[in-house]
Amino acid sequence: MAGQRFLVPRLEGVSQEQFTEHLYPQRKPLVLEGIDLGACTSKWTVDYLSQVGGRKEVKIHVAAVAQMDFISKNFVYRTLPFDKLVQRAAEEKHKEFFISEDEKYYLRSLGEDPRKDVADIRKQFPLLEGDIKFPKFFKEEQFFSSVFRISSPGLQLWTHYDVMDNFLIQVTGKKRVVLFSPRDAQYLYLSGSKSEVLNIDNPDLAKYPLFSKARWYECSLKAGDVLFIPALWFHNVVSEEFGVGVNVFWKHLPSECYDKTDTYGNKDPTAASRAAQILDRALKTLGELPEEYRDFYARRMVLHIQDKAYSKNFE
Repeated sequence: MAGQRFLVPRLEGVSQEQFTEHLYPQRKPLVLEGIDLGACTSKWTVDYLSQVGGRKEVKIHVAAVAQMDFISKNFVYRTLPFDKLVQRAAEEKHKEFFISEDEKYYLRSLGEDPRKDVADIRKQFPLLEGDIKFPKFFKEEQFFSSVFRISSPGLQLWTHYDVMDNFLIQVTGKKRVVLFSPRDAQYLYLSGSKSEVLNIDNPDLAKYPLFSKARWYECSLKAGDVLFIPALWFHNVVSEEFGVGVNVFWKHLPSECYDKTDTYGNKDPTAASRAAQILDRALKTLGELPEEYRDFYARRMVLHIQDKAYSKNFE
C-alpha cells in the first residue's frame, strides 16, 4: 500500500484569471468542473465518432492484459481504421481481434509524420475540431499538442511523467487517475520516465519496499471534467469504462529549454539531459577508484547535489 493518501481538489467555474494567478502557480493537480468544452461531451458517441472520425488509419497499442507496461512492452503495435478502433474499443468481447477476444485497445494519436509532427486533433481529425473547445488558460504561443486518447474498459496505463503541463479533458466515460509528486520520485523505482511498479493497488513491497512511502493523490474523472497535471507529476490512469479523452499540452518553460526533436512532449529539457550526461561521466570516473573510496566520494557527491540543487520551496 502506498503512503499518505489525498484527494485531488475539485473546483467548479474557475475563471482564466483565477487559474493563472492563484491556482497555476501552486503547481499541484486540480480537477476543473463546469468548463465549456463545446458539444463533444454529448456528441462523441461510438456511432458519431465512427461516422465523423472516418477511416483514417491509426497506430494503436493492443494488449492481452489490462495493465499495460511500457518497460516490458507487454503489448503490440497494430494499425486499424479509426472507425474500427472506436467500435472495438467499446466492446468487452471481440469477434475480430489480433491476440484474444478480450484484448484491450489504446490510442494515443500521433502527428502525420511522428518523427517531425506533433499530434493536434484539429489537424488529424478536422471534422471533429468544431465539437471541442480547449480551456483558454494558457497563451496560444505556449501550445504544444493536443492528443486524442481512446481506451478500452479496464485498461490501466503505466505510471509516468511528462515534461510539459497538460489538461486531461475527459470527454466521455470515466477514469481513475492516481498521481505522485515529483518530490517522491525516489520511491517509484524509475526506468527513464516510467515507474517499474506496475500494480500500484497491490504492489510487490518485497521487490519495491520504498513504494510504501510515496504519497498518493487520487481523483475520478467523469465526462466534462478537466484534470490539470503539472509537468513532472507522475500519473497512472485506469479507464473504468470505455472513454474518450484529449490531452492538451503546453510549454511551461521558454521554448528554447525543450528538445527541438521532441514530438511527444516526453523528452527531458535539454539542460537536464546535459546534466545527466555529465553525471554519467562523473560516475565512470569514480569507477576508477577502489570500492571503499568510490562509495565515500559518491556519498559526498549526493550530499553536494542535495545542498546545491534541492529546493525547499516544494512539499
